[in-house]
Amino acid sequence: MGIVNCTPDSFFPASRGGVDLALRLLDEGADWLDVGGQSTRPGSEPVALDEELRRVIPLIEALSAKRAVISVDTDKAEVARRAREAGAKILNDVTALRGDPLMMAEALKFEKVILMHMRGTPKTMQDEPEYNDVVQEVKNFLL
Repeated sequence: MGIVNCTPDSFFPASRGGVDLALRLLDEGADWLDVGGQSTRPGSEPVALDEELRRVIPLIEALSAKRAVISVDTDKAEVARRAREAGAKILNDVTALRGDPLMMAEALKFEKVILMHMRGTPKTMQDEPEYNDVVQEVKNFLL
């Protein structure tokens, strides 16, 4: 799996890129590319819908003819819909469908869905990052 963050401020600088990075990852053996247009690093701010679409849709369209499985990392239903139409097969939602009220309907249209655990939002997720029983608390969150 390769991660392509179409953002200037992603958590992992080596994942920042576009088509060139994606093609290099494919050449290096990746068969799954996770494409995201909004950083979710601690303290990050949300990106406007139009900007996120501008960042990810052209890349997904360019990669759709390649051998890679494409997932889209987003919390916006419109980005999910457009990414699926462009060729993404997997939805990766760091909000676990808690953000956009229309996301559940979009999630049901994907082949697979990844739900992530996060306390609060990227802006606040490090405010209280302590757990009594992390496995049980994450399990309860996802349930």
